[in-house]
Amino acid sequence: MASPDERRVVFRRYLDAVGLHGLAGAEAAGLHATEWYALSLLDLEGPLTSGELSARTGLTTGATTRLIDRLERAGYVRRAADPADRRKVLVEPVPDALAGVEDIVGPARGRIAEVLGAYSPEQQELLFDYFARAAPAYRQASEEIRTAVVERRRSRS
Repeated sequence: MASPDERRVVFRRYLDAVGLHGLAGAEAAGLHATEWYALSLLDLEGPLTSGELSARTGLTTGATTRLIDRLERAGYVRRAADPADRRKVLVEPVPDALAGVEDIVGPARGRIAEVLGAYSPEQQELLFDYFARAAPAYRQASEEIRTAVVERRRSRS
């Protein structure tokens, strides 16, 4: 059984590898990490308003507008009127815009599928339970970090 320190090192290496994989995906798409994350959000969640995208990425509204402009110019997203409220504009992913990127990152995802495939169905259930619980915990922790940084900046001014 690994010691708590050894477990911490293994877990940090895992998180670093996941982060590097995300950065490599962004680079393959010609995007910055925040643009890649925003595009992933839109792909997973569906169309979002710029305000929702701003809140989810932690960017200011101005920075979010510039991010959307860059993604739109690159052909990854488009702005569309909200069918429920024509005053609102939704940002939605362009279908198949990431097909070329998927060709690049697909082999790496295949390696991860092989790793997961080595576990029994019961172990996979446990792993996916962890993923489902850890993702919101990491999002909440990220928001807490952002809030602390903003408060620290305010206290210095």
